[in-house]
Amino acid sequence: MIKYHLLIAVLVLILPACSEKKPETMPETDGAAATDAEDLITLSPAQFESSGMQTGQMADQVFSKAIKANGMIDVPPENQASVSAYFAGYVKDIRLLPGEKVAKGQLLFTLENPDYVGMQQDYLEAKGQLSYLKADYERQKTLAEDNVTSQKNFLKAESEYNVTMARFESLKKKLSLMNIDPGQVSEGNLRSTINIVAPISGYITGVNANKGMFLNPSDVAVTITNVDHVHLELNVFEKDIQLVKEGQLIRFNSVESGGKLYEASVHLVGRTVDPATRIVNIHGHLADESQSSLFPPGMYIEAEIVVDGKTAKALPQESVVSIEDKYYVLRKKTSAGDDLAFEKKEVQVGRMENGFAEILNAAAFGPDDEFLTVGAFSLISE
Repeated sequence: MIKYHLLIAVLVLILPACSEKKPETMPETDGAAATDAEDLITLSPAQFESSGMQTGQMADQVFSKAIKANGMIDVPPENQASVSAYFAGYVKDIRLLPGEKVAKGQLLFTLENPDYVGMQQDYLEAKGQLSYLKADYERQKTLAEDNVTSQKNFLKAESEYNVTMARFESLKKKLSLMNIDPGQVSEGNLRSTINIVAPISGYITGVNANKGMFLNPSDVAVTITNVDHVHLELNVFEKDIQLVKEGQLIRFNSVESGGKLYEASVHLVGRTVDPATRIVNIHGHLADESQSSLFPPGMYIEAEIVVDGKTAKALPQESVVSIEDKYYVLRKKTSAGDDLAFEKKEVQVGRMENGFAEILNAAAFGPDDEFLTVGAFSLISE
């Protein structure tokens, strides 16, 4: 009897519980409209303004296609000079240091050799003989015309005069090459030294002579480089050369420039391929010649040659934040009241150029969507 009553009591407790209705399941929210709480950022108007934040829309920007190149800064052949003496001699005086600026015609060093005196003496002798031989030649010519003297005497006088004239002019030219004024040469003014002057203006880039050293005519004593006009010598791989044309924009930098980009243009495209490296030489000119002094010859540079361009949707780079190899932006959403709401959205980024980032999946956003263009980094990174 006791067991029976216990069974009745248990059934009384279970039946009401089974008769209760289960709560209705709420319909799932559309995935496109759903936003995780952690991806939604809300700001008050005061916060937005005090932080200097700004919003903007995607806009069309031109992004260029470029090929990579590297090379060095160089100068034209006419802006480089290897200074040597036309005549051998001992260095009597030289006071030059690499990096020193010199002007065209400026004294570089002095050479000394007794042979210089002999050359001046020969010049004076030829000059003295020339006056006599010229007078004799003219006299023999007059006599030959009057049939007073033989043709043989006339030809002899003519030959001696012409030979001496040639010798005189030769010595005169040699003295000029020695920077000795032939008009200043006289018996009492013979020099044993000659001055070697700068053939161009520029900077001393090498000094290979010292005082007392004997220089042969083939020895290079000093090198000078004029940096008023420098150019780019770039190396482009054979597979890219068909894309390079004269006049195309070159952007380049160097280690010393700290990442700052400078501009130049393609001036000449090489016509031969190096058989060992499979590269072609590209010659470029600076867009601003006044910047020549910033780039010493021999400086290594990295460059890109702009060969094409395309228009694409873009946002300012400041609005795109990179986190763990992914890129995010903050899209503005409608919100209740005066507060501003922004939704973190992932974007696919293409080229970055001139402060803008190409958005490859721009079609996933509406044409009127607004994005946080200033201040996104501090919000997304928090």
